[in-house]
Amino acid sequence: MGNLFSRREIQQEIREALQNNNQTLAFAKIQEYLEKEKKIPLNIAVTGESGSGKSTFVNALREIQNSDEGAAPAGSVETTKKVTLYPHPNYPNVTLWDLPGIGTTSYPAAKYLKYVGFEKFDFFIIISADRFRENDVKLAQEIQRMKKKFYFVCSKIDNNIRDEERSQREFSAERTLTQIRDNCLQGLQAAGVQSPQVFLVSSFELHLYDFPLLEETLERELPEHKRDALLLAMPNISLDMINKKKQAFHSQIKYFALLSAGVAAVPVPGLSIGVDVVLLVGLVTRYVLVFGLDITSLKRLPNKTGVPFKYLMKVIISPLAAKKITPDLVLKVVAQCSSIVVLMAAEERSRFILILGIPAAMGLFFVTTYRCLSTVLDMVADDARMVFKRALGLNPAE
Repeated sequence: MGNLFSRREIQQEIREALQNNNQTLAFAKIQEYLEKEKKIPLNIAVTGESGSGKSTFVNALREIQNSDEGAAPAGSVETTKKVTLYPHPNYPNVTLWDLPGIGTTSYPAAKYLKYVGFEKFDFFIIISADRFRENDVKLAQEIQRMKKKFYFVCSKIDNNIRDEERSQREFSAERTLTQIRDNCLQGLQAAGVQSPQVFLVSSFELHLYDFPLLEETLERELPEHKRDALLLAMPNISLDMINKKKQAFHSQIKYFALLSAGVAAVPVPGLSIGVDVVLLVGLVTRYVLVFGLDITSLKRLPNKTGVPFKYLMKVIISPLAAKKITPDLVLKVVAQCSSIVVLMAAEERSRFILILGIPAAMGLFFVTTYRCLSTVLDMVADDARMVFKRALGLNPAE
């Protein structure tokens, strides 16, 4: 693919340019790096037999409900008649492809991969409502032959658990999950699938069961340059997920700060230092969206959790959540942390000059942007954690 690039290689080029005081080359390389990071494509194919819950799973990954505008149509009968793409609402470079059910009259298993254009997909998720059947096995074997990754997902495990609870005298959710997983694995292995990976998921409650394990597996097995694209597009299903998103954003702050230091900076009222406000507005907007603190995400959350919007808002501390991010709002937040920036400027400047080779004249601009972005990221991530806990009842309303 033409978008492949080596992070380590371009980072080394940036480092060498800075060490040689070649600022023009350094800034050009930083811009190239950040633009490529933003545009890395990730194409996820979701397939399986008709009625298995493919569309609901696609909607869940996009953090929208089946009834929302732009949702993949879901129902008890086959609703996906052709290959349909659904870009992630906040990360258009991440696309989920809702594929027609395998084994239907229009898409027989023997010709399925050719019909859907398998080459463009980074990996396949094969969905089943209960157990995997002959067509699923045929598809997995063909994907395996094509040397692509695939993962089996039982998408309606909450229904399975509920049915078992009604029919068993001595019900154990853990035992039931183990039995379902073992039965799936044994059936797939007996059918000739090598080393199958099976994940039990509820599309309506992604934080439960095996979805966190599925996300970790995908992250581990994807090429390095695709991992952050996946991570940042994932719903906030755990505190660990929120922390990983924060780490991914934090790893790039130094590059944005360097870029800011090399362009005309906009002075912050009341400060003798400057920041690139346009850059800050873009990044803060991105932080708010990815951590689910935009007004659309926050108002959608009560429908999924049952926790009223006003109680979610009570745990939010920063002034950035549920707001349109404007230069005035960003400058207001920046001004509030200005004392921290000024006090730490000397220490931070010397530390990063040693590491990155920044010319002394640019040090203060770098430090200002770095500290501002770090402070805002901390605020937004903290709010995301508090909203997640409140939504799950881990910090109940007073």
